[in-house]
Amino acid sequence: MKKTMDYTAFYENMGRLNGWDFSSLNFIAEGVEWNFYEEVARCACPSDLLLDIGTGGGEAVLSIANEALLLVGIDLSQSMIETAKRNPAKSDYSPNVRFMSMNADQLTFPDGFFNVVSSRHCDFCATEVFRVLADDGVFLTQQVSENDKYNLSEAFDCGQSLGVQPGTLMERYKRELREAGFQDIQAREYNATEYYATTDDLLFLLTHAPIIPGFGEKESDLERFQQFVEQNRCDQGIRTNSARFMLTARK
Repeated sequence: MKKTMDYTAFYENMGRLNGWDFSSLNFIAEGVEWNFYEEVARCACPSDLLLDIGTGGGEAVLSIANEALLLVGIDLSQSMIETAKRNPAKSDYSPNVRFMSMNADQLTFPDGFFNVVSSRHCDFCATEVFRVLADDGVFLTQQVSENDKYNLSEAFDCGQSLGVQPGTLMERYKRELREAGFQDIQAREYNATEYYATTDDLLFLLTHAPIIPGFGEKESDLERFQQFVEQNRCDQGIRTNSARFMLTARK
């Protein structure tokens, strides 16, 4: 029987160790078509209330804290929220930033409370997002596409979405958003090429993100990793890809 990764335990452990901070990685990317939180900021006004679902350690969303009157970041992982509250960047924004542990399927906010809701690389409940958004409010989500890190999934013969048709998750979310009542649903996609400078950079990524479930648990993993590096190393670095899609929907 195929072993299923315990994602809840994985994220709790990462919350304690690192949050969701990959800023130390040395890599370059070609073909990235947007910065998600810059897109969120474009939809916000200084008087808006903004909710970020799956905020992790707050590393990314804090970059746009000045764009809203109130920024609330939630995550199901208590350790991620503890890391977010200790995030050094939070001290610059503390009057208008709140982090709390919460289930995205059961948001404990009033109806129509937020002007903008965002969710990056995290599942969400479309009906709950619709409920807490004010009229004419905007929801933005960026998600990892099924063909992300495709050469790694092939090398290890496993991956979060290995064998799943690209576009499956995007179509599911579009359907859920329509059924929840959202209008004007827009989709964008990109498939960028990434080059990691060293084996340590790529190892950090694989041990701190669930790209290859259970990476390092099998003795053969290191050998497969070394083979992957040899086969995908080029002048720019160790090559893989970053596939993302973004949906924007208005209430």
